[in-house]
Amino acid sequence: MAPAPVTAGVRFWKMTGSGNDFVFIDESTQATTGLDTPDSIRRICSRTDGVGADGVVFLRHGGSDGTAIRYYNCDGSRGELCGNASLCTANLSVQLGLGGAGGFTFGTDVGQMQARIVNGSPEIDLQPVSDVAANAGISLERGELRIGYANTGVPHLVVLVSDAEAVNLAARGAPLRHHPTLSAGANVNFVAKTAAGWRMRTYERGVEGETLACGTGAVACAIMLASWGLAEDGSVDLLTSSGRTLTVSLGRRPDGYSPSLRGEGRIVFTGHLVDL
Repeated sequence: MAPAPVTAGVRFWKMTGSGNDFVFIDESTQATTGLDTPDSIRRICSRTDGVGADGVVFLRHGGSDGTAIRYYNCDGSRGELCGNASLCTANLSVQLGLGGAGGFTFGTDVGQMQARIVNGSPEIDLQPVSDVAANAGISLERGELRIGYANTGVPHLVVLVSDAEAVNLAARGAPLRHHPTLSAGANVNFVAKTAAGWRMRTYERGVEGETLACGTGAVACAIMLASWGLAEDGSVDLLTSSGRTLTVSLGRRPDGYSPSLRGEGRIVFTGHLVDL
């Protein structure tokens, strides 16, 4: 006789956005007291004795403010925004009946996000981006061609390189992530042109290592490529380390860019947190 499924504990959804993975917890339908502490976040995200994830997302809904999320990096720090987590939020919200596939909004720490499902994939409109510098004023190392900066809700450095695969991400990403010119640090994206298109790799703060994809980083890369005259404003495809592609659409504004991001936001499995 098969054992009965576990239904006690806090229900969660494990989701992935192009390999950038998350634990989603609905705090509107169950008690989650204490789960958003740094220690609890680290235990949930542990890949040896937890669920395993790059971050944890708390979903709330049903109140006067509508649907909203809080995002935490796997080191327990609060994140202003995560593009792939937002894509996952869009898909999960539709699956739970919190939003319509044709379009809805949800709240983040940096403002309201417009979301919809396009050809089966979630797409989001980020807040306008005006904090952009085509030259970040950081010295180049061998194989690096340009370094720019864009704050897409999260601060990002974008490093144009001749070969993204050849970059020693840990050795170069860590010092750039903590560069003294950046008051709050930054994610660091290395982007290169290949025969198949644009390839990107990301060293992500809060994870303190390479992640398989980064949504806000893809937006930052597209903005810098457009600023450098290397890509059209309309649409830029970026191949991530997971092998999946993130698509960024850019509109021009007098003071910057209006970006949209489309990619994966897939439910992998659901379960219950029983003993942290």
